[in-house]
Amino acid sequence: MDQKQFEADIRPLYNAKPLYQQWVEAQNVPVIREFYIEDLRKTKLAPWASKGGSGAILNLIGTGDVNDGYLTEIPPGQNLKPQRAMYEELIFVVEGHGSTSVWNDANKKVTFEWGPGSLFSPPLNTWRQHFNGSGEKPARFLGVTSAPPLMNLFRNLDFMFNNPFPFSDRFNPDSDSFSGKGQQWMAKNRPVWESNFIPDVRKLEVFAWKERGGGGGNIMMELSENCMSAHISEFPVGTYKKAHRHGAGAHVVIIGGEGYSLMWPAGEKPKRFDWHDGSVVVPPEDWFHQHFNTGAKPARYLALKARGRKHTRPFGSKVYAVDQSAAAGGDQIEYEDEDPKIRQTFEQALAKNGLTIRMLPVPRKVKAKAIWKAKPKAKVKSKTRVKAKVRTKTKSKAKAARGAAKRKK
Repeated sequence: MDQKQFEADIRPLYNAKPLYQQWVEAQNVPVIREFYIEDLRKTKLAPWASKGGSGAILNLIGTGDVNDGYLTEIPPGQNLKPQRAMYEELIFVVEGHGSTSVWNDANKKVTFEWGPGSLFSPPLNTWRQHFNGSGEKPARFLGVTSAPPLMNLFRNLDFMFNNPFPFSDRFNPDSDSFSGKGQQWMAKNRPVWESNFIPDVRKLEVFAWKERGGGGGNIMMELSENCMSAHISEFPVGTYKKAHRHGAGAHVVIIGGEGYSLMWPAGEKPKRFDWHDGSVVVPPEDWFHQHFNTGAKPARYLALKARGRKHTRPFGSKVYAVDQSAAAGGDQIEYEDEDPKIRQTFEQALAKNGLTIRMLPVPRKVKAKAIWKAKPKAKVKSKTRVKAKVRTKTKSKAKAARGAAKRKK
């Protein structure tokens, strides 16, 4: 069989679009493909038949198809359709009050209430149904899921959405399983809070992480035995964090304060994204990014991520040294190594808001001083060259004396 005949025979059997992309197109809702969203509250939605409410799919550029996001809104006094799915899901409540029921057995449902700032995760393949508790205002939440890689792996929507297998090791139908209770433990140098439900991430305590700079704090979070995870970071007024890079899929949701972020691949000019409460930005894999607080109160963000610290991500990924200097082989740019314009621009942004920087001056490394500030040293002649020059002069004098003596004769 020749090449042309071979290609003709296989072409009808091959679909160039991954199943996830086909599924997205079939939803008939807006699809957002940008670096960031300025305000989740103002993002336009459309009726989403399969959800039973309205929504939009977020395929932000930085996800790299390791995860995705979506927005959905429940009308006043109504609810979404009950659903189950063979992928993990983290849900952050953007606005509104309501409740969610989770179950494997319809006779053993667990129901809990949520409000603005709540974060929870229905365990893998459990049934879940969301209800708006207000008869006057809509409820809106952001979901981040592991749907893209799993849909593309199994390539069967019936398997993804109608699979009866109960993951009893991930879901306990006890009434306390979504009460907000949890446990804290340490993963290397970072504290981790583990729970299925966090009532308000804006109020969760954070702990100092001096290596990341800016006097900020952080808390890692593991939910519902997922491979996906989350963390919260906060940094004070008049400060900014050190630039670093990591893998794809970190949905950075601003939950307090105002400022901007810079993102750039090595060797290119940074892109700037201004943010406030309700913004979300997703840095692409291996892009440096840096967050700046230009507001009058501490800035806080929630990062919803593709991998966590408790369970290894199924498909693997590079492990980044996010708090170690790039100059020493890590993935963080120390303040003394960054472009001086970074701090200058930040100080100008603060001044526009009547604020000043609250960080120590940038120390310069000894090597940098020698290059930029030290006066050029006088050249030192080597001993060998000096001796050679003395010998040359001596020989010249002796030769001149012999010449004079001959002339006298």
